[in-house]
Amino acid sequence: MKMQDIRAKAKQLGLKNTFGLTKTELIRKIQRVEGNFDCFGTVKDYCDQFQCCFREDCFKFASC
Repeated sequence: MKMQDIRAKAKQLGLKNTFGLTKTELIRKIQRVEGNFDCFGTVKDYCDQFQCCFREDCFKFASC
């Protein structure tokens, strides 16, 4: 997901002052607001956060 899309999602959720945050920091803030664990990029082999919209990107990010 592109940073522009992530910022738009943050805005929809009412998060302000998102500039200056890294992609990971912003995604983790969004995860907390959505009621998920703030764990973006830390997945090893399995993730039980099936409702997280960043789940697919998380696996890609963590494998780098």
